[in-house]
Amino acid sequence: MNIIATFIKQNRKAAGLTQKEFAIRSGLGLRFVRDLEQGKETVRMDKVNQALAMFGMEAVPGKAEDR
Repeated sequence: MNIIATFIKQNRKAAGLTQKEFAIRSGLGLRFVRDLEQGKETVRMDKVNQALAMFGMEAVPGKAEDR
């Protein structure tokens, strides 16, 4: 699972939201939220940022850090 997927899932759960509740509050579709949390690599970045905005975050272009 990628970093963004893990972040969204952990923070959604910490906020006490189901995937459906998160989708409604963020204005995203339930299918998108499920795909995002499963680490699907072909999700749209504007929608990723819409989800991240729920937690005051944003994905920006940059070099991946070595792990």
